[in-house]
Amino acid sequence: MGGGARVRPVAPGGCDHVHLLASAPPHVSISSLVKILKGASARRLFVRHPELKQRLWRGHLWNPSYDVGTVGDMSADVVARDIASQQSR
Repeated sequence: MGGGARVRPVAPGGCDHVHLLASAPPHVSISSLVKILKGASARRLFVRHPELKQRLWRGHLWNPSYDVGTVGDMSADVVARDIASQQSR
């Protein structure tokens, strides 16, 4: 991903959301990162599966909302394990 950001899937979020662990330098805003992720993933899905656009409300894949949490000095592996463990609760 451009701008020095890194993203990796952490755990399935269920049928209506996803969980990602992202790291970005301070000059990359969270809203810009989310916009890029949603736009790029929607484009890839629509290119591979054009029939999806017909089945979705107004042709939009993603809801405009999102939820973000921040972490301090924890390693990415610790955060990923914590997110994954929430799935089993």
